[in-house]
Amino acid sequence: MVSVLGPDLAFPSPESAGPLGIVAVGGTCTVERLILAYSQGIFPWPHEGLPLLWFSPDPRFVLDLNRTHVPRSLRKRIAQGRYTITADIAFAEVMRECAMVSRPNQDGTWITPELMEGYQALHQLGYAHSIEAWHGEELVGGLYGVALGRVFFGETMFAKQSDASKVAFVTLLGNLLAWNFTLVDCQTPTEHLARFGATLWRRSAFLLHVRQQVMGPTRRGPWRLDHAPQAALAELSGRSGEL
Repeated sequence: MVSVLGPDLAFPSPESAGPLGIVAVGGTCTVERLILAYSQGIFPWPHEGLPLLWFSPDPRFVLDLNRTHVPRSLRKRIAQGRYTITADIAFAEVMRECAMVSRPNQDGTWITPELMEGYQALHQLGYAHSIEAWHGEELVGGLYGVALGRVFFGETMFAKQSDASKVAFVTLLGNLLAWNFTLVDCQTPTEHLARFGATLWRRSAFLLHVRQQVMGPTRRGPWRLDHAPQAALAELSGRSGEL
């Protein structure tokens, strides 16, 4: 039976989730509840016509930052230097663009006004971050997520030009690695992220890693990237031996 959240700031154990990965229903996307959820390997995923749903799927799709792979075609795109990549410059705009993306087998968006308000509050406190891809002065791609300790919990991305979000993602990965992050939570499987080396982990292994890695200090925002795309790629390649 799925737990219904009350006013208390608490979640049932993510290991209690049913086959669909639902841990609990109800509650709101306050800063305190979002931070608690992510620290326990839980994330919100609204579904139209239902109370707010909180998930911890088994298995979990994750990217070990020491085992990333950057496709050859994307390496060539990065070498072209087409996009300028920044962090935490246009968080609200990135979220709005992600909300407007049409996705297969999805009617509408899960990025509700409540979710936007909650994540923007997290961003203001330095926990939620956006990575932006610019072509000239136009925002053409990006992604956002939440950082706690040495784990980056990815949410979603958008692209208006070829590979824009992928270049932003590679730039993020290289900077995270340089900052001693260990893992990117990708939540559920996608072919796109599998190309970067994301794999399925048993939920128990993922939760153990999260418990260990979120206990350390969090790199609060606003973030400023230490590595541009090509330097970020070199950071990843050097660690994985793909030079």
